[in-house]
Amino acid sequence: MVLTGADILIGRLEERMVEKARIVEPGRIKVGVDLGTAYLVVTVLDEKDQPLAGAMTFAQVVRDGIVVDYWGAVEGVRALKEEIERKTGLQLRRAATAIPPGTGEATHKSHAYVVETAGLEVTAVVDEPTAANRVLGVDNGAVVDIGGGTTGVAVFSGGEVVYVADEPTGGTHITLVLAGRYGLSFLEAEKMKLDPGRRREVLAAAGPVIEKMGTIVREHLRRAGTTVEAVYLVGGTSCLEGVEDIIARVTGLPVYKPRNPLLVTPLGIAMCSRP
Repeated sequence: MVLTGADILIGRLEERMVEKARIVEPGRIKVGVDLGTAYLVVTVLDEKDQPLAGAMTFAQVVRDGIVVDYWGAVEGVRALKEEIERKTGLQLRRAATAIPPGTGEATHKSHAYVVETAGLEVTAVVDEPTAANRVLGVDNGAVVDIGGGTTGVAVFSGGEVVYVADEPTGGTHITLVLAGRYGLSFLEAEKMKLDPGRRREVLAAAGPVIEKMGTIVREHLRRAGTTVEAVYLVGGTSCLEGVEDIIARVTGLPVYKPRNPLLVTPLGIAMCSRP
């Protein structure tokens, strides 16, 4: 499958995230807030789900899907909201947000409280795989969200979620491995992980962690009890070049990665919002 539609949307969002022009009379808008382990992302779409604006920032306010720094999360989201409003002239009033699959009511409430305290009325709280699939449109396959703290697996059959799981292995574990191996601080190791020029070093050091992610995916696909045609990677850690090859080797399935996997779920969250 060629993820043409998803890649076009992601490309448009990337362009809008760096543009400085103000938006004139955009009509009703849809806003998504993604509270990730490594990044906070706010996205804005028009009524036809076309990107208008977006902003993101590195933040360690969520761990394994749980908000561990409430006020840090609130201030981060509020700052992104105000940045978009200054850049575009839009007024952001309502938004959707998302939670990892299989998390409970407490996580649902905490994510919603963060968004509300940041000044946005919450119109929907959806699970992350469902949000991602609003962009990808997977009918029969698995959406695998490799974030900072966890690897989430959602199996779709006939376009509907039939199995979900989430396990605590993600990009943070890769960063910790790099920090230990090279004697770096966490932030220094994070920069190394994101440096395209050091891709081979990163994959060599973090290979066992990525293989563990592949094993997590393989075992949950086995437990799902349904035929999975392919795996679709989303989430910030999926941005690492070469992750898809390791996951494909471990699972024995075709693995597809859209352009900038980090932005898939934030886009889908906004699609789930109500103007």
